[in-house]
Amino acid sequence: MTHDTRKFRNALGCFTTGVAVVTTQVEGKEPIGVTINSFASVSLEPPLVLWSLDKKSDTLPVFNAAKAFTINILREDHRELSSRLARQGDHSLAGLPVRPGASNGCPALEDALAHFECEVEARHEAGDHIIMIGRVLHFEYSEDGRPLLYHRGSYRGLAEGNP
Repeated sequence: MTHDTRKFRNALGCFTTGVAVVTTQVEGKEPIGVTINSFASVSLEPPLVLWSLDKKSDTLPVFNAAKAFTINILREDHRELSSRLARQGDHSLAGLPVRPGASNGCPALEDALAHFECEVEARHEAGDHIIMIGRVLHFEYSEDGRPLLYHRGSYRGLAEGNP
């Protein structure tokens, strides 16, 4: 089957996703973060999550060397942060409110809606992406706040009146 890549992307864009930043730190390098919308739960026992990274990403060498990462679920007011960390070459966490993870040492964004501190469980090549599976070592979440959403190429928020 052949398909039009643009039309395929447009069809995928019909599925609304949350937005997250994955952070890591490799010895001898500055910590980095990259924006993703490919986060999913894999298993409750053991607790596993996944996300995927484009093989053309400038962060791929760091994430391939990393033994751990933290997934930070963004709040609706994190649009600027999300856009910045999505750009090639601008993945520094300098100036952002971060703290070391409780279990894996990777930076956690202090005001994220939730954090999942993981150790790398597996990496799988899949087309033009690498699927990263993480074993959750520690997590935290806030009862308050709204998630940043992504739909049809634009950031969105939950409609008023929804929890």
